[in-house]
Amino acid sequence: MSKAPDSSAKTAPVARGQALPVPASYELALSELEQLVAAMEGGQLPLDQLLDNYRRGAELLGFCRERLVAVEQQVKLLDAGELKLWEDS
Repeated sequence: MSKAPDSSAKTAPVARGQALPVPASYELALSELEQLVAAMEGGQLPLDQLLDNYRRGAELLGFCRERLVAVEQQVKLLDAGELKLWEDS
């Protein structure tokens, strides 16, 4: 019996020219981005892999920004067009 891939598994290194899938959620994109940053900050990656990871990170950052803008627009609609400040209760 085949086992479904675990979405919490570590991200594989980005391969040159490989089209990686769009993340299923903001949280998964952020997790992958954090893993890429940690690997890049480690200083142990070859230059080509560093560049590939940077490109993937830029894609993930764009995805996260788009999701945040979409959620902001939904909140504006729910609040009758006015973006309200969060008030701690």
